[in-house]
Amino acid sequence: MFRIFTNAWKVPDLRKKILFTLMIIVLYRLGSAVPVPYINGTELAVRMQEASSSLFGYFNMLSGYAFSQGTIFALNVSPYITASIVVQLLSIAIPKWEAWSKDPEGQNKLQRITRYMTIVLAAITGYGYYVTVKNSYEGLIPDGWFPGLVIVVCLTAGAYIVMWVGERIDEKGIGNGISMILLANIVSRGASLIMTMYAIISDGAQTGKLISSILWVLVAILMLLIIVTLTVFFSNSERRLNVQYAKRQVGRKMYGGMNTSLPIKVLMSGVMPIIFANAVVMMPATLALIFPSWKQGVNDFFSSQSEYPFYVITLFVLIVAFAYFYLSISFNAVEVSNNLKKNGGTILGYRPGKPTSDYIKKVVNRVTLIGAFFLSFMAIFPVLLAWTGQQALTYLVFGGTSMIIIVSVALETTRELESEITMRHYKGFLD
Repeated sequence: MFRIFTNAWKVPDLRKKILFTLMIIVLYRLGSAVPVPYINGTELAVRMQEASSSLFGYFNMLSGYAFSQGTIFALNVSPYITASIVVQLLSIAIPKWEAWSKDPEGQNKLQRITRYMTIVLAAITGYGYYVTVKNSYEGLIPDGWFPGLVIVVCLTAGAYIVMWVGERIDEKGIGNGISMILLANIVSRGASLIMTMYAIISDGAQTGKLISSILWVLVAILMLLIIVTLTVFFSNSERRLNVQYAKRQVGRKMYGGMNTSLPIKVLMSGVMPIIFANAVVMMPATLALIFPSWKQGVNDFFSSQSEYPFYVITLFVLIVAFAYFYLSISFNAVEVSNNLKKNGGTILGYRPGKPTSDYIKKVVNRVTLIGAFFLSFMAIFPVLLAWTGQQALTYLVFGGTSMIIIVSVALETTRELESEITMRHYKGFLD
């Protein structure tokens, strides 16, 4: 990977794209520190620390702690991701939108709809943020309609700027813009991890447990490396179906007659099942902030710190269920089978048509189950570490969502750079 980045830096066009991406990310992180008027970010961060097991804590992680500090980018990419998912689901339910999704001009229309929907969702979410902070954290916001209007407008504008920044990276930079923003937010946690590591060792030196503290920190670092290795392995894993194309003559030329493979990725749905499952399983903790009488019951059953395994089991089941749900809306075995048939391709041992689609569906379901189990393990692993009571393991190991986002974005960016390098150094047959 480092060799690819080194080679990309030697190409002037790619160097400009890399520098542009880095510049946009730096400007974005500077903007993440701009406070929203009428919100006391320091006090809000302290108060929201108690809500780390709710959706607020989850949004805070994805936003790089901008959510808990009340900055202009507090909503981050959440409205845009939600709008994209809604448009994607409606593209399956609405025939006209489905036709647009298969046409370049129609895709531009869907992109404009996504932008408008992002603004609407950002305004609604911004108002919910204002009401929640005002009601749950009294004294942070003055009474009156004007402060509320200013806060909602600032948060909506911030969400639109984040969307715009992501699109500029798509257009002039390297990698997927929204993914790069998420990566920047998560990696920004690295400084706090280093400070936590130093604090653990310092506390161990003061309490006479220096050797034990150092060993636990080393164990946490080793486990982090193992998690990274597993994530890279599963992200690159795929099941390949052998496909043979029949020979066909077009005019005086003969086409086909070649063997290739149809790759089925293990993590076809990416990190989306974890995001959906966490949103659902954290909903009771979020409601407990609004209805304090529910707090005890939520802490007993729907909290990651609960001594009962109900939270872990629920999260596991939801991730598996959402993995198959996202697969059903993003992969169509019948369409893949029809495309193979149109191009004269057949999977060895299966007739074209329904037998081929049934076989593809069976293979995809099995591969998805393996990927869903891995995603469940990644999501549950930090909770299991918390049960050990070791502070080093709890704070120094990234959560499953964070690690998969980091690895996925890194691999995706590396592949894009590799393809750009190959395209610029391809000499062809005439050289």
